[in-house]
Amino acid sequence: MQPFLLERYFARHEFAVQHLLCASDCESLNLAEVLALAPPALLQRWETLHLGYTESQGDPDLRAAIAAGYTTLAAEEVLVAAPEELIFLFMHSFLHSGDEVITITPAYQSLHEVSRSIGCVLKCWPVRTSGTQWQLDVDELAALVTDRTRLIVVNFPHNPTGYLPPAADFAALLALADRYGVPIFCDEMYRGLEHTAHDRLPSICDAYPHGIALSGLSKVHALPGLRIGWLALHNATLLATMQSLKDYTTICNSAPSEVLARMALGAQESIIARNLAIIASNRNAAESFCARHPSLLGWLAPRAGSVAFPQWRGALPVDELCDRLVRSEGVLLAPGSLFNASGSHFRLGLGRRNFETGIARLEAWLESTQAT
Repeated sequence: MQPFLLERYFARHEFAVQHLLCASDCESLNLAEVLALAPPALLQRWETLHLGYTESQGDPDLRAAIAAGYTTLAAEEVLVAAPEELIFLFMHSFLHSGDEVITITPAYQSLHEVSRSIGCVLKCWPVRTSGTQWQLDVDELAALVTDRTRLIVVNFPHNPTGYLPPAADFAALLALADRYGVPIFCDEMYRGLEHTAHDRLPSICDAYPHGIALSGLSKVHALPGLRIGWLALHNATLLATMQSLKDYTTICNSAPSEVLARMALGAQESIIARNLAIIASNRNAAESFCARHPSLLGWLAPRAGSVAFPQWRGALPVDELCDRLVRSEGVLLAPGSLFNASGSHFRLGLGRRNFETGIARLEAWLESTQAT
């Protein structure tokens, strides 16, 4: 596989900069905060926890709690692992060299790189700008689908743009996939962070019999350090294949992480409300910042999630802009090239509490350099 550009970029800079303005997660909860949300029974389990091996498919109680968040899912239809691991397990269990795969772009690199490394034939379905918004064209997807299409890969809400399709477009996507009998793999890691609650789409595994949903605690629940995610799907044979492959990766999950995950799921309404409040404040700050510098920045409003993908309009190439900022100001932006994105865009992370401090540092630099 090719180097993972975004993760290598974070490996170099994430823990060395003063102002991390491109993080995709929300302000992480600490251990005391999670324990304070737990009912007595889970606190008792935490305090008496044996640090042995756990069930390879995931703790049964945790899988039941996950399944309860869907309308058509049983606990037996859930596989628990780190989200990135699950992408790898699914792609290697389901795809073969020569398979035709349609993937949304720009995207988190593993959503297309893993299938490319297997030898699949990739077709890209691009998210494009339309005025001050992002959009996907379902007719363009229809032109890409053939009888040879093995899988469609999407990501709603979308990283890095914050795009969320209207319900009618989502329904059209499902109808098109159903017409060809093509499964849809949907990265739903930001589902639950819709900026307007009634915009939330149903999970792909509830809306489509051949849907495979990826979710987890890293973004919506502000707990990336637990490394807990899950796949939800109505395909026992495929799930068994992935579980067998998992014997060659992590085998099982961390016992403390699974208990803490139970606590977070039980308190998710309050966690999500807290995260949405942070996002709303930072989104307003980002939009105002872009509005103050219209010759340099174009705001493209996200509809969901904890990221935005503004346009850079300055003369300096966006990759060079990001390089200068991290070296001279300790401000980290993520250029669009890390997501295989066309145009001059960069990712902003809207989920951290110190966002406005970083924006102020960025703005001061822009003004002092007269937008070099």
